[in-house]
Amino acid sequence: MMTEQENQLICRVEGDAAMGQLMRRHWQAVCLSEEVPERDGTPVRARVLGEDLVVFKDSQGQVGVMGEFCPHRGVSLVYGRNEHGGLRCLYHGWKMSVSGEVLEMSSEPSQSSLPSKVQHTAYPALEWGGFVWCFMGSKDSFTPFTPPPWAPNEHVRVSICKMIIPCNWAQILEGQIDSAHSSSLHSSDMMPARINGAFADDKSWLRPSTDKAPRMQVQAETYGFRYVAIRRPIEKAATHDYVRCTVFLAPASALIPPNNAYNVANINTAVDDTHTAFHFIAWGDPATTPDTQAWRAFLHTEKGVDVDERYHPIRNVENHFLQDRQAMKAGNYTGIQGIPNQDLSMWVTMGAMTRRSNDRLGASDMAVVEFRKQMLHEVQAFMRGEAPIGVGERQAPLSTCSFQAIVEKSTQWQHYPASPI
Repeated sequence: MMTEQENQLICRVEGDAAMGQLMRRHWQAVCLSEEVPERDGTPVRARVLGEDLVVFKDSQGQVGVMGEFCPHRGVSLVYGRNEHGGLRCLYHGWKMSVSGEVLEMSSEPSQSSLPSKVQHTAYPALEWGGFVWCFMGSKDSFTPFTPPPWAPNEHVRVSICKMIIPCNWAQILEGQIDSAHSSSLHSSDMMPARINGAFADDKSWLRPSTDKAPRMQVQAETYGFRYVAIRRPIEKAATHDYVRCTVFLAPASALIPPNNAYNVANINTAVDDTHTAFHFIAWGDPATTPDTQAWRAFLHTEKGVDVDERYHPIRNVENHFLQDRQAMKAGNYTGIQGIPNQDLSMWVTMGAMTRRSNDRLGASDMAVVEFRKQMLHEVQAFMRGEAPIGVGERQAPLSTCSFQAIVEKSTQWQHYPASPI
């Protein structure tokens, strides 16, 4: 059982909070590339680790991630003019480049030395895998960007649904690495079938087991951990197991077991202590991986339908997450459309920051226990000056992947020859 002090240590990310400082050693997914699609286009507001930011693409197509508020008088740069290689504040015409250099001060004499004395907050930034990324750590802690396992190269298709969720990042991450809940919460979308592995179509995910109480096993890694949920398969149950391996990539991402057509992943960006940008990702071969529109339609996370223009879900506590009780009586388990929306209803009703000291955990919570134990150890080690988990030599190899398979009972899952589909 966690104490409230330990819970706060894991959850808090704002300001000088140790977990937030650890996260600043990792490149952060600030927003989607689709939010800043054009050069000299409309700037976008973002918030990461409790810090307010503005994101824009300059005249050369370089993305910039800067502090939202002008260094002159604190006006929001979200309303600024994006033109001729920089973002210009409307108030007095100060203009900043993507690197935070002050290019012009319209309100100052031409001979003024003030521009050379001002450096606006700006972070190294780039685009990759459908995201704008930035590094928010100190200069002496900088590490170059490396592609994540779910976007290993520019040839894979990456389709992303996004929701800004009003709760802490850790309870969302725990949901993504909790394999047991899928047999209940998602049972109307992940249905049992007599097949030889996980299968996806445009309406549901099928899998070859009716077992709702999987056996869990965990293997710690330098970058996080891998764990399996072992279930009885519908066929060959006497001699075989159905194994689903999930990978936790510290501090806030997961590789989720794939299906026959595409791989699945999750990355969570801690907006602040009580809000999270949740991203659910389908990735793989463009011939079999759904495009963004199809992916969001499948998940019921379409922009303008299920989420607003800023990716806030229309389903919330006040409207009962649009739960359909008649559908439940007709056989639908939750009455809530879309796998992420079912999760949303669970995460949000835990509260903005759940109190883990009240939890009563069981055998099916092994991955959740491992996450809490590992990240508590890692943030305490980081506070002592040790290297952060998941960075440098402790980063996950690009070949790291999840898997699912029906295997003989004697198979050691730790050595299963897994590879992305």
